[in-house]
Amino acid sequence: MTLKERIIYESLRQFSAKGFLSTSITDILDAAGTSKGGFYNHFKSKDHLFLATLSEARKIWREKNLAGVDEIGHPLDKIKKLLQNYRDRYLPDSENLPGGCIFVNLAIELNDQKPELAREVNEGFVRLKAMMKRLLDEEKATGSIRRDIDTAQVTEMIFSGLLGACVMYTSDKSREHLNLTIGALIGHLDAIKN
Repeated sequence: MTLKERIIYESLRQFSAKGFLSTSITDILDAAGTSKGGFYNHFKSKDHLFLATLSEARKIWREKNLAGVDEIGHPLDKIKKLLQNYRDRYLPDSENLPGGCIFVNLAIELNDQKPELAREVNEGFVRLKAMMKRLLDEEKATGSIRRDIDTAQVTEMIFSGLLGACVMYTSDKSREHLNLTIGALIGHLDAIKN
């Protein structure tokens, strides 16, 4: 691992556990085992590091949550696989994300203090919802989902349930509660089928 990669990795862990605002450059330097010179050789500022860390967090999110999704034919089953991956592969990843889902944590923390950074985080939420809605619309077009189903409403419910599962798992680390929540979301997807 290069020094730049180590700084990003340690920042990801620190931002996940303590948040962006509560993590100092010194915290990152200590965790990465480098000096200010080592840091500033790779990053202009903490905000610049934030963007690199966010990019790495997105890469991890895609690797964990989209694993195996492309091999699935039915769009609704793709969403179910994403939910299962979120439960089984992403949220329990305490190696990279000891504080839970970094996106939820940062979106809440940064909204008032650093709105420009919060917008960067929220961009991922917008893309996730768009992907889920597209998949639901594709499934509805095949006739597999009841015609009376509003895919925008289902998207909002699934997305909100996913965020709720994240918040609860971050606070109580209960696999039982996580399984119940994700199971309920998958059950709802099954219930809208023809």
